[in-house]
Amino acid sequence: MNLTELFGCNVFNDDVMKNSLPKEVYKSLKRTIDEGAPLDSSIASAVANAMKDWAVSKGATHYTHWFQPLTNLTAEKHDSFIEPSGDKIILQLTGKNLIVGEPDASSFPSGGTRATSAARGYTAWDPTSPAFVKEGTLYIPTVFVSYTGETLDKKAPLLKSMTALDAQAKRLLKLFGIDCRKVATTVGPEQEYFLIDEELFNQRKDLVLTGRTLFGAPPTRGQELEDHYFGSLKERVSSFMRDLDETLWSYGIFAKTKHNEVAPAQHELAPVFTTTNVAVDANQLTMELMKKVAKRHGLVCLLHEKPFEGVNGSGKHNNWSLSTDWGLNLLDPGENPENNRLFMLVLACVIAAVDHYQGILRASVATAANDHRLGANEAPPAIISVYLGDQLGAIVDSIVNGRAYVPKKAIPGSIGVPSSPIFPIDTTDRNRTSPFAFTGNKFEFRMLGSQASVADPNIVLNTIVAQAFSEAVEALSGAEDFDAACKQYTEKLLKDHYRIIFNYNGYGPEWEPEAERRGLLNNKTTADAVPEFFKRENIDVFVKQGVYTEKEVVARANIALENYIKTINIEALTMAEMARQDIYPSVNGYVAELCSVIAAKRAVSEKLACAADTALAEKLSAMNDKMMKAVEKLEKDLAHMPEGERAASRKMAHTIVPDMEAVRSYADAMEQLTSSDYWPYPKYTDLLYSVK
Repeated sequence: MNLTELFGCNVFNDDVMKNSLPKEVYKSLKRTIDEGAPLDSSIASAVANAMKDWAVSKGATHYTHWFQPLTNLTAEKHDSFIEPSGDKIILQLTGKNLIVGEPDASSFPSGGTRATSAARGYTAWDPTSPAFVKEGTLYIPTVFVSYTGETLDKKAPLLKSMTALDAQAKRLLKLFGIDCRKVATTVGPEQEYFLIDEELFNQRKDLVLTGRTLFGAPPTRGQELEDHYFGSLKERVSSFMRDLDETLWSYGIFAKTKHNEVAPAQHELAPVFTTTNVAVDANQLTMELMKKVAKRHGLVCLLHEKPFEGVNGSGKHNNWSLSTDWGLNLLDPGENPENNRLFMLVLACVIAAVDHYQGILRASVATAANDHRLGANEAPPAIISVYLGDQLGAIVDSIVNGRAYVPKKAIPGSIGVPSSPIFPIDTTDRNRTSPFAFTGNKFEFRMLGSQASVADPNIVLNTIVAQAFSEAVEALSGAEDFDAACKQYTEKLLKDHYRIIFNYNGYGPEWEPEAERRGLLNNKTTADAVPEFFKRENIDVFVKQGVYTEKEVVARANIALENYIKTINIEALTMAEMARQDIYPSVNGYVAELCSVIAAKRAVSEKLACAADTALAEKLSAMNDKMMKAVEKLEKDLAHMPEGERAASRKMAHTIVPDMEAVRSYADAMEQLTSSDYWPYPKYTDLLYSVK
């Protein structure tokens, strides 16, 4: 099968729908998909039958409503197409079964919105995201809601946020005399990950249970030579990537770029951007398939944000933009952005939204795993700021400071060799230290963790920008001189929210005190960040835009804190178990051997040198004892947790995590002193360099 035939072969895509659906049914479904028109339930039976016939032709025997509960994972319950017909069977998918399903909702996180005894939940078809066949099952993307109507997933609020932004953006465009059927947000989430040997993975209890190494001394060679980044692909890695590309392409996922990342054993996959809810579905499927494809190659794909201490962790850059159905990108500055009134207003609204709601934007990417990465000189700091680059930065500076703007144009570049090509030099550089950076015709939100759902930050981003657009429309509607009013309002937003703009090094030591002087938030841990969701103004923005009810906002904040507490608790218990059962006796075993060597030497002759053996035995014995005292403190602190998510999360962040760091410091130091024959786990060198 050639590439064009392979791409999307497992997807119930537009070509398949056009060829298998009656003409009027196809037109009706396309209006729903392309324009956001209400779904005509009368067409469901025809769509369901065509979808079933196509799926069966691809080898499917079952169907499932595929949804995204509040676990950061996907969920599925499989039903066969089989229906009894006398003493025989028929294969059937009814319109009702396509549109709605009823999985048990009692065991999924709800954040207190329902009692665990209340079991009924519903899945409802999302026709804007294509169905696909995987491993003999037809997957139907759906939303997930409770019996009482609260959303229990990430898809429903994401769709609501997209609807809110569409509605407010169209209102804004009408002020400029621009009509369109739809304004859609698009996302292209770059995905970073590690590949390690499966056999070694299975020998590490911490990796198996938590996804990261809780112990591990730095390897002799890390990433300091900077030779892995964009380096030649190793054979097993290249084979995996080729297999992954072909697998993703078969599901219509636009896998585009692949390369080695900065840390040893770290890699990246970048897709072409697409409509946000489709991009979210595709990323969830991508993460699942990465793990499955890796297993076929004897590898394990690690998506944890910080699987190895001392080398770069993994993130997921969220490239966000918004465009009309006829192709107008609202974030395209054009050749003269300073004179592009619409672009400057949209830019100002986005800047205002990010500044005003910086707390919940930061909270949307807050997890126990991501706390290890943010601010570690490998990812953006935990402080939200906006990078505009040289050209836009100069324009905004001129507005805020009241001085004339001197236009900067792209210029041709050359390396100075006559035979070398002439290449265009952009009007601005890029800033990898910025959490929220303008990159030509989109914003790149760089704080996302590698294993997190892309839905969460995009729900927040869509909602707060929709609110900013709504406020702009209210301020500008009915203005006698619209151009003057628009210019004045844009300038006001830029001046009022100038503090959020930072075009310099976010890793520099001067930025944190400067951010504090500006009044910007610096919530370094999940325990500090998530409570932003409980603030009245932050709840109100979701309610005003129809994305969440107040109950749903609070529920999601509670779930985030619960997950944080549970994650660290599992890590702490795993660490204590490894220290007690493996590291402590292993070090004692090596100390015992040293003591035997010392005794044997002295038995032969008092003149045989034992000083180094004695010093090492004493040092290891003392450190092992200190490690166990640190373990005892960790276990004692774990046993006395305060009630309530907020108090418990603060103790986890400010007591348990430091306790764990103390245990690790002793263990990692002993690893460097203990014979490899005695150390109970594969070391970092083995894990990071074993895949050839």
